[in-house]
Amino acid sequence: MLAMLMLRPILWGTLALFLLPLAIHAVYWLAVDEGVPWSRADWSSARLLPAAAAHPEAMVHVYAARTGRWKGIFAHHCWIVVKEKGAPAYTRYDKVAWGRPVHVNSWAPDAHWYGHAPVLVAAIEGPEAERMIPRIKAAVAAYPWDKPGGYRVWPGPNSNTFVANVLAAVPEAAVALPPTALGKDFRPITNALGYTPSRTGLQLTLAGLLGITVGWVEGIEVNILGLVAGIDVRAPALKLPGFGRIGLAPSLASAAAQPAR
Repeated sequence: MLAMLMLRPILWGTLALFLLPLAIHAVYWLAVDEGVPWSRADWSSARLLPAAAAHPEAMVHVYAARTGRWKGIFAHHCWIVVKEKGAPAYTRYDKVAWGRPVHVNSWAPDAHWYGHAPVLVAAIEGPEAERMIPRIKAAVAAYPWDKPGGYRVWPGPNSNTFVANVLAAVPEAAVALPPTALGKDFRPITNALGYTPSRTGLQLTLAGLLGITVGWVEGIEVNILGLVAGIDVRAPALKLPGFGRIGLAPSLASAAAQPAR
């Protein structure tokens, strides 16, 4: 009896923080999203970036866009775009489910994803970006799950696992992926406890299925089956399954431009 009384607030808390927001967002998403299949979706540039020649400074951008069809209820797909100083073109890095998982320049750097316009999660430019780019490229080359079969949509390693892994190579970028970047918290069971990608806190996760993250950049996040709820202390905000981040946008001074929605 006592155990049941103790479990009841936990169950109600789980309902309030995880299932209720997700259900509300599912109703909203199914009402507004056209559910266009891959073959008919818009994959063109959203025209967020200037021509590379018009932007001579080095640049590191992180983007996120809602995934396709019903998966958009839960998740964003994230990717990284870099441009070295004076380079004539941008370089985009994604991880996807087909072929060799890590793709380079398979889409425009600021392309729509399944017809959904991307949002800028983080922007680092100038000398700071110039110092980061060699380490980003090395992290991409050393990514451990870049072989056919090295992609698993849930709980990972997936596209967001890849971006989180690469960002861990440049912790000074201070980038927190959206809470809807399902797969970002995937870690092998043998490496369940470790630093957050920003190295401003700790993360404990059981293969991305259950865990907790506490960090200055990442905030406080609880992960249940890949769904994330929590709070951001640095720029006050709630993090809710389905909806993502609701609150103040992180400061440009800390590299993040706006929350993914």
